[in-house]
This record gives sequence, C-alpha cells and structure tokens, in this order.
Amino acid sequence: MKTIKSIAIKVSVAMMLLIGVAAPAFALDLDTARKTGLAGEVDNGLLALPPGAAADAQTLITTINNSRRAEYARVAAQNNLTLDVVGSMMFQKIYTRLPAGSWVQVQGKWTKKAQ
Repeated sequence: MKTIKSIAIKVSVAMMLLIGVAAPAFALDLDTARKTGLAGEVDNGLLALPPGAAADAQTLITTINNSRRAEYARVAAQNNLTLDVVGSMMFQKIYTRLPAGSWVQVQGKWTKKAQ
C-alpha cells in the first residue's frame, strides 16, 4: 500500500517535469512579440518597444538587437559600409516579410504596416 508521502513525492516530481517541459512553450519569441504588439521594427534594422507596449519583451528585444548589431558590424566590415547603411538595408528586407498589422517606426514615426 502506497503511503500519502510517496504519492505526494511522485506528484511533485511529475509536476516539476511538466513545468520543465512546458516552460519553453511560454517563452516569448520574436514572432509572438510582433503579433502581440510588444516589439516593432525600426528603420535602422533594430527592434524597439512600440507605443503603449509593456516592457515584457525588453529582454528579447535587447538580446536580438545585440545579435543584429554584431551581424551588421560583420557585414559592414566585409563590404566597406557603415552600420547605418547595413541596418537600413536589413530593415528593408525585414519589412517585406512582416505581416500586416506589425508595428514599424520609419523616420521616428510609429505606424502599423498596412499590407
């Protein structure tokens, strides 16, 4: 006969495993942040918090921006370009792939992409 203590231990272990497996599913990713209005693309090729957005995505934005800056610097050095030029070119590529309704900032003005 199982004791209450052994059942409680098994339930606790099962819950920890479930939480460990489910936690990544709740992690914020870039597509979700864009779709929910927590992150927007800026015409310099970086991300930012759009108007009215909570700071929930700030860590994600910072991490992605750091990666983008490193890649932009690599591309700029290889092609004798400035970071601003590379960032602007990347924004143009990113913009074409964004779904309608995504926040974008062009020349300092936030809007939602129409199409």
